[in-house]
Amino acid sequence: MLTIISFLGFTLFVAVVAWYATRKTDEKSADGYYLGGRSLGAITIAGSLLLTNLSAEQIVGLNGQAFAEGLMVMAWETLAAIAMIFTAIYLLPKYMKKGITTIPEFVEKRFDQQTKALLSVLFLFAYGIVLLPTILYSGSLAFSTMFDLPNVMGVAPWTVIWICVITIGLIGMVYAIFGGLKAVAVSDLINAIGLLIGGLLIPVFGLLLIGDGDLGEGLGILWDTNPEKFKLKGAVDSSIPFGTIFTGMMLAQIYYWGTNQSILQRVFGAKSLKEGQKGMLLAAFVKFVIPIIVVLPGIIAWHVFEGQLDNPDQAYPALVAKVLPGAFTGFFAAVLFGAVLSSFNSLLNSSATLFGFDLYRMYFKKDASELDTVKAGKTFGIVLGLISMTIAPFIAFAPDGLFSYIQQSLGSLSVPILAVVMTGVLTKKVPAIGAKVVMIGGVLLYLISLLFLEPHFRDTAVSIAQSQGITDLSELSIIKAEAYPHYLHVMGILFVFNVIVMLIFGKIKPKKVVTEEETTDVIDITPWKYAFIVGAIISVLVISTYFIFS
Repeated sequence: MLTIISFLGFTLFVAVVAWYATRKTDEKSADGYYLGGRSLGAITIAGSLLLTNLSAEQIVGLNGQAFAEGLMVMAWETLAAIAMIFTAIYLLPKYMKKGITTIPEFVEKRFDQQTKALLSVLFLFAYGIVLLPTILYSGSLAFSTMFDLPNVMGVAPWTVIWICVITIGLIGMVYAIFGGLKAVAVSDLINAIGLLIGGLLIPVFGLLLIGDGDLGEGLGILWDTNPEKFKLKGAVDSSIPFGTIFTGMMLAQIYYWGTNQSILQRVFGAKSLKEGQKGMLLAAFVKFVIPIIVVLPGIIAWHVFEGQLDNPDQAYPALVAKVLPGAFTGFFAAVLFGAVLSSFNSLLNSSATLFGFDLYRMYFKKDASELDTVKAGKTFGIVLGLISMTIAPFIAFAPDGLFSYIQQSLGSLSVPILAVVMTGVLTKKVPAIGAKVVMIGGVLLYLISLLFLEPHFRDTAVSIAQSQGITDLSELSIIKAEAYPHYLHVMGILFVFNVIVMLIFGKIKPKKVVTEEETTDVIDITPWKYAFIVGAIISVLVISTYFIFS
């Protein structure tokens, strides 16, 4: 009973505060609905950035990888801080001085309308086919495992996943479609604080369990008995070979934090460039300590359950169910529920923005008013939400785990998008045709590599090795991994190739009319004078962790 009361109480509290904070925002205008009236402060931006990123798919998926492979998966979080610093200091001033609402709008100013439309479609595919379904599935898996819902409800686990997906999806659509960005951002801030508190409790209680009530003793036992889990350099056959940190992983981070609409929309809603930079750098600092929440519990779960779980993605919710005292269960469930809703409704709001702002006016109603655009975006958001709810339960059949599925699937879209945006930022004469070729060809090349070339070369290498009498599984695993570049290396190779293709187009068919630089008067674009110093300090902290654990 206490669990239900605390869950409903915290959830209602978030909803009331979000309503109160947004009651005077004009949700009928594009700026009001899509950018919260450009009124967001640094702390709200930081909270919204963290909750947009740190949802169940991150907590469940990354802890699942940590359960299987250990501390090396921390690279996904620490390198994110570097990408956020790069975005705040270098990319954000270039974006915000144009007063844009979406990244495709930036691409339109640099290339043309068709390039913008193509980029918007790629973003919507990424959201609808990959990100939204994984958020719904991971949240459903977490609740199903934490509360043993199949036994409680007396139905099959597959049915429980469907019930949870539908419930979370419908509530998320109400938040996103009818609340606008400011409602999302305010609820994000509250849930971010709750998630940080609740998330830190899990490793604390886990270590207390291992140390029989002594936190330090628990950490010592965990370190001494599982040394293989604290190796930071991934082997060639791991999910993150060490070399990938310098190739595709860094590119994936810059794509996510520097070009991804669902992330940057929070910053574009800032009241000034200074507030946007402060918010992103604050989030980068918190990212530095996030591994305590999204990596350490996975290693603790490995020790507590002695590596015996049917599915690594169950590691985090199973640990929560085991170590969290009953009095905290409802609160943590409400916080996790809020985190799931945050990422889901943030992506839906961004999808509505992309469709309404970048596609509806271009192809459906050229003379659409701002109110028409907002309504069209809301309708599209509902349709996309329903599609993602249909796909979500089938993520259970992903062969390499939730987090790997997300990263591999996004690779097909993130590489060409990043190549186009970065080339657009750094050059002036690359024409629109070069961007279009890369966005279509880049996706196809990655899919050919992932779906055809990689399986062929690796299966062939294993068959040859077995025919030569090699039967040791660890040796076969290394042979298989070395037979074809890791998907993160493939991302790095294709990124360089895509940029070269665009530069070649710039040489043989340069853009004849170079767009003049323009500066908006919508917001104050004076940069924060301490941005570089703060960014440098955070970068040193991040790099130091690699020296410590190496």
